[in-house]
Amino acid sequence: MEEAFNRIKTHKGIKGILIVNTEGVPVRSTMNPEETLKYSGLISNLTNKASAVIKELDKTNELMFLRVRSKLHEVMVAPDREFMLVVIQNPDEA
Repeated sequence: MEEAFNRIKTHKGIKGILIVNTEGVPVRSTMNPEETLKYSGLISNLTNKASAVIKELDKTNELMFLRVRSKLHEVMVAPDREFMLVVIQNPDEA
């Protein structure tokens, strides 16, 4: 995990990287504490809702990756059983 974390940090346009547990609590972050809490809570909720939609459509399916792009940022989420990796980047710099 440490190797992947450090590798992602070197990419252009990366605003922040978070590792969040299943309850939405940040475990590790490259962002300031205020942004970390804001992103971890909101993205955790969004990921849980997206996962529920996928399960509702097909009980045998599961969310593997979530990517959301706005005018300012792109948020990529890789959920796992115990943790999820969240990467926030500026899409114009990537």
